[in-house]
Amino acid sequence: MNILEKNLQKAENFIIAICFIVMSLAAFSQVVNRNLIGASISWFDELARYCMVYLTLLATEGGLRDGSQISITAITDKCPPHIKKLLQIIVKIIIICFSFMIFYTSFTIIGTQLRSGQVSAGLGIPMVIPYAILPIAFGLITLVQTLVLIQLIKTKNDNLDADSKTTKGE
Repeated sequence: MNILEKNLQKAENFIIAICFIVMSLAAFSQVVNRNLIGASISWFDELARYCMVYLTLLATEGGLRDGSQISITAITDKCPPHIKKLLQIIVKIIIICFSFMIFYTSFTIIGTQLRSGQVSAGLGIPMVIPYAILPIAFGLITLVQTLVLIQLIKTKNDNLDADSKTTKGE
């Protein structure tokens, strides 16, 4: 499982970096075109927007995996280790269920886009491409959070505090 997680993380980080670079270049080009040349090219804006959506949803998975998402720990910090572990397991199960529901229902959206043949206004690409991030991102979130849940269940309560600090980067 560790090899799978590392390969997924490398692929995600690569896609996130590419999306960030393309988004930045497209947004910069749009500003230069609009302010210096006086021409607005709509597909620059659309490309930047789609890259931002891909980047955001993939980074969400990375944040959940690393534990760097914002969280309120006032209650769990006061709990004994076995209760803290139980609460973390419950939270992971909720995240997995929610992500799986979005993953599952996103195929309805993809199917609708495939049947309609709709294309984006600026880029002229099939709208199924921008919407494809939904099953990709939420499928990854479901998979990775399931792996994290399995590791959490296997972890002994003594190691729980050390593991949560490592995961959050403290």
